[in-house]
Amino acid sequence: MPELKTTGLFIITALAEIIGCYLPYLWLREGKSILLLLPAALSLALFAWLLSLHPSAASAGRVYAAYGGVYIVMAILWLWAIEGIRPSTWDLIGSAVALFGMAIIMFAPRST
Repeated sequence: MPELKTTGLFIITALAEIIGCYLPYLWLREGKSILLLLPAALSLALFAWLLSLHPSAASAGRVYAAYGGVYIVMAILWLWAIEGIRPSTWDLIGSAVALFGMAIIMFAPRST
């Protein structure tokens, strides 16, 4: 079950990053309160901490590369759920490719 744990941790990490970036967007582009920067900063700090929780067997570069695939999927889901924009077929295909890439990077057998 390490695959489920890793993927779940990536999902939570992606949510922290997306929230940490979306809140300043609301302030800068939508005229919302500057006070949104405080939870944004906390969310980005949480994001960095969550990335550090991945198993030590995976190098930081490998974790960051694989995380990108999950981030893409979560960003497309955010687009749909929060922004109300339905993903296109190409969005879904691209997300599937990214997720497949994450699985190869994180779960492929390695000799060391």
